Amino acid sequence: MNQDMITSTVSGAIRAGTPLLFATIGEILTERSGILNLGLEGMMLMGAFTGFAVSYNTGNLWLAVIAAMAVAGLLATLHAFMSITLRVNQVVSGLAIVFLGSGLSGFWGQAYVGVQSPSFVNFKIPLLGNIPIIGEILFDRDPLVYIGYLIVPLVWLFLYKTRYGMDLRAVGEAPDAADARGINVSLIRYIYTIVGGALSGLGGAYLSLAYTPMWVENMTAGRGWIAIVLVIFAIWDPLLAMVGAYLFGGISVLQFGLQVAQIPIPANIMKMFPYLFTIIVMLFTSSERIKKRFGVPSALGIPYSREEKG
Repeated sequence: MNQDMITSTVSGAIRAGTPLLFATIGEILTERSGILNLGLEGMMLMGAFTGFAVSYNTGNLWLAVIAAMAVAGLLATLHAFMSITLRVNQVVSGLAIVFLGSGLSGFWGQAYVGVQSPSFVNFKIPLLGNIPIIGEILFDRDPLVYIGYLIVPLVWLFLYKTRYGMDLRAVGEAPDAADARGINVSLIRYIYTIVGGALSGLGGAYLSLAYTPMWVENMTAGRGWIAIVLVIFAIWDPLLAMVGAYLFGGISVLQFGLQVAQIPIPANIMKMFPYLFTIIVMLFTSSERIKKRFGVPSALGIPYSREEKG
């Protein structure tokens, strides 16, 4: 590979990995609180649709981003209500959100197929953008990529260096002990389920407002499922999540190179991924041995009730 090809591949990996990064970081926060959210695909779809629709009708890209995050946050609120208040099985609730988001975005999005709307464009950061190779790859991007750069260290610092992050991890590891310390377990779980959903909506908005600025039904193409698996790959750590998101983005970019080299990946294999990922997630969240070995939050997927503990 020559230098231009390497630069193009790495640059493409960052673009392709950014929606995965937002969704993965959001899911890390949600799962750290003890709530498993398999509804990312539906939330990303609604984020993508809402962002595109608002951008098309208002011409305001930042309003579109906020609207996308708000709508995905509403779906996350529904998941939180079913999982935390009603204590419905979290896998079932998450899958219901996927079907809901997919159905609504497909139905409402019919009117927007084939139309154009404003989209984010690259902005070169002064000085940094002029660094040879590195500047072109990292610092000549659209604004949402830069937000991704910032979110990762901020979330890492929050999780490991603040009292609020410690409270969040305590709720995901030992909610009864956290409750005994005066931490409102249900409130913490609600907050971070909603925040995680909003970030997945941001990932969806990136797809329709920057990556491929258009609306196509099911345009997330399984990215929500991939983000769930990336959480496991990252061992619930934001820094490793960035590595995993960009790595998977690079793999998706290389698929085009493989096709040019006449080494196509069968479409049926790609269609298997969402279902395979679901099985993997259920495996990792049901086996106590695997939980201990890979650092899964101890209370992940387990409803908590103060009355029952009492």
